[in-house]
Amino acid sequence: RKINKSDNEVTMKYFSRHIIMPIHLNSTQSLCCGQLLSWVNEEATIFASCQMRSQFHIAKVISEINFMAPAQTGDIIEFGFELVSLGQSSVTVRCKIRNKINHAPIAFIDKMVFVNVNENGLPIPHGMRANAA
Repeated sequence: RKINKSDNEVTMKYFSRHIIMPIHLNSTQSLCCGQLLSWVNEEATIFASCQMRSQFHIAKVISEINFMAPAQTGDIIEFGFELVSLGQSSVTVRCKIRNKINHAPIAFIDKMVFVNVNENGLPIPHGMRANAA
């Protein structure tokens, strides 16, 4: 079920930040996409865990990533997440990465799906309701 703003005041919330250091750069001296994706995966996993109140879930889908601007050494970037929809055993979130100082967009991921699983890795209901998210 999609989460509508009328159901719940859903807004992008920025929970964490990283500072770009020389070790995070690629050959063009901007943030390496692999480093950014590693951070996104970690932060999105934590966000999904908090939404489902579960430590046992897996990333099922990560849609295309739209890189809009480079990040440079010394930039502080922040990661925003928003709950988009709920399935019976899954949550779908959206992610925006932006520059902390000027709010310039760095990257955007429209769809990340996480599935609640049991100890055998099989999907199980998370028990959430859309209006409780």
